[in-house]
Amino acid sequence: MGHDHDHHHGHHHHTSNKRVLFWSFIMITAFMIIEAVGGLLTNSLALLSDAGHMLSDAAALGLSLLAFKIGERQATTSKTYGYRRFEIIAAFINGITLVLISLYIFYEAFHRFMDPPNVSANMMIIAVIGFIVNIIVAWMLMRGDSEDNLNIKSALLHVLGDLLGSVGAIVAGILILLFGWNIADPIASVIVAILILISGFRVTKESIHILMEGKPVHINVKEIKTALLKLQGIKDVHDLHVWSITSEFPALSCHVVVDDSIHRDDLLKQANQVLKDQFHISHCTIQMEGLHTPFQEDCDSCP
Repeated sequence: MGHDHDHHHGHHHHTSNKRVLFWSFIMITAFMIIEAVGGLLTNSLALLSDAGHMLSDAAALGLSLLAFKIGERQATTSKTYGYRRFEIIAAFINGITLVLISLYIFYEAFHRFMDPPNVSANMMIIAVIGFIVNIIVAWMLMRGDSEDNLNIKSALLHVLGDLLGSVGAIVAGILILLFGWNIADPIASVIVAILILISGFRVTKESIHILMEGKPVHINVKEIKTALLKLQGIKDVHDLHVWSITSEFPALSCHVVVDDSIHRDDLLKQANQVLKDQFHISHCTIQMEGLHTPFQEDCDSCP
């Protein structure tokens, strides 16, 4: 019954995330075109870099949307977990894109520091519209699973970077309008690029951790072992592995040495319940071994 509830709950979030991503994609793509044209007309790097970042946003949102669509495909005999891991690959590509965009903005800004061009303060009008669009899209994405789903989180970080880009362009526009400080344009670009770089590094690091079968950050392996050993009949826990298929799908496998007199089916139910209730792990593979017929371990790297 609980599993069925989890399935429907997960399906609801999945549909909600897809809808949010779709409308975010439409809004960002439409405004990106406006901002790119505005950046060219006003000769503003802050606007052009923001439009470039919006292009990556559109690509990131499109990729995230595609990842959800591919993730819906059923498991096959060759892909026994299905295609859900593609969401993490999408997050990884998004993270790398953020890093590359920030490096390109640094490069462009460096040339503008050497020779600051004339920038029209009209860029501020476009930047204000961009600011409003980004706030709406960020709000929409925050209503999705931005905490639990790395794919949504990476898309949200793209949009928040954009939001900061719009703020930078507005501030630069004010400084150009009031004081004629054209150098404010590349300065705003560099500040935004630093923030984008930090976000990109974080998403890339998290996605690599999952792709490398790293344990979920919120799970403590020692606590799992302690909780299992507290169950009556379990004498030892070894070959314990915890990893994630995708950001919302933790999995566990382990070997437990049990008292030969214990009823194994009941103990297995108890162990699964403990893992589900205390650690929110529903996908578990537990191999039980008798106390007097220990399993011969052939894995040098097992903890």
